[in-house]
Amino acid sequence: MSYKHIEVKPTSSFTGAEISGVNLSGHLSDEAIAEIRQALLQWKVVFFRNQNIDHAAQIAFTARFGEVTYAHPHEDEPIGGFPEILPIDRSRYEKRNGLRRASYENRWHTDVTAVVNPPAGSILRAVDVPSIGGDTTWTNLVAAYEGLSAPLRTLADTLKAEHRFNARLQLPSNSKLAQRIAANPQVSIHPVVRVHPETGERALFVNPGFTSHILDVSPQESELLLELFFNQITKPAYTTRFRWNNGDIAFWDNRATSHLAPQDLDRIEVERVLYRTTITGDVPIGPDGFRSQPVEGEWFGKELPTVLKDGTKLIAEPVLA
Repeated sequence: MSYKHIEVKPTSSFTGAEISGVNLSGHLSDEAIAEIRQALLQWKVVFFRNQNIDHAAQIAFTARFGEVTYAHPHEDEPIGGFPEILPIDRSRYEKRNGLRRASYENRWHTDVTAVVNPPAGSILRAVDVPSIGGDTTWTNLVAAYEGLSAPLRTLADTLKAEHRFNARLQLPSNSKLAQRIAANPQVSIHPVVRVHPETGERALFVNPGFTSHILDVSPQESELLLELFFNQITKPAYTTRFRWNNGDIAFWDNRATSHLAPQDLDRIEVERVLYRTTITGDVPIGPDGFRSQPVEGEWFGKELPTVLKDGTKLIAEPVLA
């Protein structure tokens, strides 16, 4: 593509691009926003360097791309005055949950797929990051799907999977995080392959952070299939790794990516503080027309409707897994 209002430099052949020529602290034209959206759709995650903006400006920028959600289904201590902001703060996490952060969130995941409408996109702003370590990696779920053989793509197109918090890594039951999850369970059934609502591309929509099992197959078959799909989405060829500096911003399409939090911080004592906003997403639809179904929990957005616009009941009868 050619761009008139931004400059786009890919960071790998499949995934990621740095965008320059814009100042996110000022007002961006509709044309610039449209070009950022097009770059995002093409590269799945885009990066902005040296953008020293505050909470309000981050929320305002996020809102140019859709409705901004509240911070997180399990965030009960939002930043004062900014309920849309989720702190990604190593010290805060460990203090609030009594856990080393690596024990839960440092796994490949697509954000909040336990809900029936996972966020459409996420924006993460670095405020205090270490001089070494702390990189984040993203992978392209469209490329992962397209990299499967034709028979496996055909099979994946027909499958459904359950997603839930704490799906594959059992937290100590007495931990504060486990207690918040138990008090507000979120479980949904998603197609293993989702059709992107804007591009029409097919993405392999499973991740080790939230996908518990595949429906309508034996437990052994489920584990073998998930192992195959997890290996596929985490192939280095489909990834890009981002080295953070203070003031940097990452914006990813949550419908077409998974990402991996830093793997190297437990051995060094450093602070790492970033802030995330998310955009309300739609309900995923598979190639066969299957629409994701809620098992437990509610819509994730600014408000909590009980019925979708098309009349579909949001709090449905439990789906037998």
